[in-house]
Amino acid sequence: MSLTARALLLDMDGTLVNSDAVVERYWRIWAAEQGLDPEQVLKVVHGRQGHATMAALLPDRPAERNLADNRWMLERETTDLDGVVPVPGAPAFMAALAELPHALVTSADEALARARMGAAGLPMPEVRVTAERVGASKPDPEGFLKGAAELGFAPADCVVFEDSEAGITAGRAAGMRIVGIGPRAGAHAPDAQVRDLEQVRVEGLPDGTVRLHFSD
Repeated sequence: MSLTARALLLDMDGTLVNSDAVVERYWRIWAAEQGLDPEQVLKVVHGRQGHATMAALLPDRPAERNLADNRWMLERETTDLDGVVPVPGAPAFMAALAELPHALVTSADEALARARMGAAGLPMPEVRVTAERVGASKPDPEGFLKGAAELGFAPADCVVFEDSEAGITAGRAAGMRIVGIGPRAGAHAPDAQVRDLEQVRVEGLPDGTVRLHFSD
């Protein structure tokens, strides 16, 4: 199977970087403090900004408390990089994209994105849409639409790489095709599904388009 695109929009956590160990460490602490079941909380934390997840889990909780907890979590996650590693195939995948149109679209803020990409040994894309640059978190499509606009391409010409329900929903709402990465993505009907980035081969075509080849 293959897809062609003019530009690629890349989620970070779970797509390029495996940060599950850190993410789960701090969400377990937060869940316990709120009297919530950590296992149930971990089912919904991926893909969104932290304060948006907190609002979904505790809809009556004041937004200021969610934002304060979000800041606490970001501070710790930015300095705790234990267990942060590249998703298999990510280094070769990013190297193949070096001269092709692509952007990072992540629910992490700039500092966290830099820390995790650095810990995983991956280059930071020149174009990136981080948490500070959007008014609404995934599953809102704002981040992906902004990434496409900054690259200069229509949404229909872009392919999104995502691992989470929130991210896949956002990409689809933006009118983009979705490549699902890993087991979380499979339940949400992406246009293509791979175990990890080792199953993706990137080919730059003479007309400037990108062809993506997927292996079993």
